[in-house]
Amino acid sequence: MLKFGLRLAAAAAVFAGVAFGSAAQAADGQKTFYLLSHGGPSDAFWIDWNAGATKACDQLKVTCKISFSGGDMAAQKEAFNSALAAKPDGIATTSAQPGLWTEEVKAAKAAGIPIVFFNTDDPATGRQAYVGADLKEAGAIWAKYLVDHKMVKQGDKVFLPVEVPGASYQQLETQGIAGVFDPLGIKYDVVDCGTDPAGIIAKMTDYMVANNPPAIIALGDSVAASVKRVFDGAGIPAGKIPVVGWGNSKETAQAVKDGFVNAAAWQYPSAQGFMPVALLGLAASGEPIGYDIHTFGLYDASSVEPILKLYDKK
Repeated sequence: MLKFGLRLAAAAAVFAGVAFGSAAQAADGQKTFYLLSHGGPSDAFWIDWNAGATKACDQLKVTCKISFSGGDMAAQKEAFNSALAAKPDGIATTSAQPGLWTEEVKAAKAAGIPIVFFNTDDPATGRQAYVGADLKEAGAIWAKYLVDHKMVKQGDKVFLPVEVPGASYQQLETQGIAGVFDPLGIKYDVVDCGTDPAGIIAKMTDYMVANNPPAIIALGDSVAASVKRVFDGAGIPAGKIPVVGWGNSKETAQAVKDGFVNAAAWQYPSAQGFMPVALLGLAASGEPIGYDIHTFGLYDASSVEPILKLYDKK
């Protein structure tokens, strides 16, 4: 069963060509928001996220300037500072590295610009709200799934492929995994597989052949989406090696249905795009937004069909 995880919890990069409303409209009082992602515009997750964000911009009749830095933190820094200079009505951003936005958030708050984080969080910055998964909790859920289903044991070394080692998502997810595995004597190996699709498949396949790991936790969507091709290339049948991790792509959802992935996490990417715009709209209207919206659900073969049907509609 899909464990629904959308809940409220109190508490000059080149823009990607998405701008709703004209400059004249903005001058006439239409609000302007900047949305800054560390991801790539062709990534499956960010395509769905972008659809949700642009839908919110359209419905709320606001001008949205959306940028993707493709993992280039310097480019995202430049985009954030360009946004600050433009003095918009709100800024939403990912936080792919801890401490990346400390000074920028401070400057935004001093200027009275609402700040919302999405996808990856850094609450120490003092941002006003967050939309996305608790990544440390996600890591713990994956590790606990393997333990509870007796798929790993003391002395095992679990393969943790990732696209960007050192990024906050990798660090937080691994912290959650460590909290479950370390007391049980289960080891884990974080492996840099890069972001190029062909390179990911090659590096994961090489690791599988050389190490024959007892289980896999895919720390990112691109590595998760590559599991079936990796298994096919390495001659590993579906179900032989347990796999858990992210599942925000049609490829991974299909791999769950076909038995290559045991359980995958869904971040409701369209909602994760929509809600930061909605929160900025509230804040820009004077409403307080001191709360987070957590988007996370774990699905398996028994609950994957609604996700596959969603992708089939696109």
